[in-house]
Amino acid sequence: QVQLVESGGGLVQAGGSLRLSCAASGSGFSINAMGWYRQAPGKQREMVAAITRGGSTNYADSVKGRFTISRDNDKNTVYLQMNSLKPEDTAVYYCAADPRQRPWMWGGFGSWGQGTQVTVSS
Repeated sequence: QVQLVESGGGLVQAGGSLRLSCAASGSGFSINAMGWYRQAPGKQREMVAAITRGGSTNYADSVKGRFTISRDNDKNTVYLQMNSLKPEDTAVYYCAADPRQRPWMWGGFGSWGQGTQVTVSS
């Protein structure tokens, strides 16, 4: 069983930056892919970015060039650097992890964090 704890959300003005972190803990777990999803009010949850253990990344078109996902495998931690934030980036951001390499192709991630709020004011 893996536990995921996000941090780093908050309120920022449009054009600003935030860095989200997510630390995985627990026992007897194996993680390959880690990722970030978000859900805005009245909208479905969408994948923002994902990264495999080997460092391959995948981004939503809406964040390409603005967001960067990275990870520290030794610390079982994934990061999301968000630059040039827009009001439409406002959402609850969720961390996800899975033992498969590309779980978004096979039904989705198996483990989820509780979410952290990101609010971008105009």
